[in-house]
Amino acid sequence: MRRAAGFTLVELVIVIVLLAIVATISVQFVALSTRGAIDVSARQQRALQGVVISEQISRELREAFPLSIRVAGNCLEWLPIEAGTAYTDLPDGGNAIAVAPFANTPPSGSTRAVVYGYGTSADSLYGSASPGPVSPTIASIDNSVSPAQINLGANHRFGERSPQRRLFVVAQPVSLCQSGQFLYRYSGYAPSTTQPTPPSVTPQILSANLAGTAQFQYTPPSFRRAAVVQFTFSLKDPQGDETTTVSQEVQIRNVP
Repeated sequence: MRRAAGFTLVELVIVIVLLAIVATISVQFVALSTRGAIDVSARQQRALQGVVISEQISRELREAFPLSIRVAGNCLEWLPIEAGTAYTDLPDGGNAIAVAPFANTPPSGSTRAVVYGYGTSADSLYGSASPGPVSPTIASIDNSVSPAQINLGANHRFGERSPQRRLFVVAQPVSLCQSGQFLYRYSGYAPSTTQPTPPSVTPQILSANLAGTAQFQYTPPSFRRAAVVQFTFSLKDPQGDETTTVSQEVQIRNVP
């Protein structure tokens, strides 16, 4: 009589062990592949975040009045240029400035007029002393006549004349400051001869995952080159310790 064919207990145990090993390897392979994909995605997101933040800062700095840039601690501050033109007549203690018409009329109410000389310092651009390079706030601009007219909110006398009779309209200051792992942008505050670090207004969050200390360096303009601002910051992965460092150099056109 023939015996029935089958598997022994030892064979079944060996098969189960082999299947367990294969399953473990497969799970680890899938887990590592998934983790690798997640890490790559996180790096791409940090790289994109760094590009967006860097581009936003660079675009704003390119519109800054070069002599107005100040660095104190973890804060960078500048005055944005709203418009530029040439003046034909400056007030000698009055409140009206005759200028060439603007291509686009700049806003009034919080903007100020700047007429700078070779000896103008950064701190003097944040005051409104008379005489001085910066006027009180602009009350109104009549761009429909020639020459156009800027009406100041108070009487003013400019301390110096511009080398090329240039006049710029600047807005309220803008600051970038780091606080812990946050990078903030401040705007809409009054200028002060002492740089606020940070200004006492509600900020806009540019980044919430900084690692280490953000660095701001400013090289003033000269007769042969433009002003240069260099900033460096690192973004940290919220789920790990990996970081992505962003370093950017921005050249700011010299005012003539």
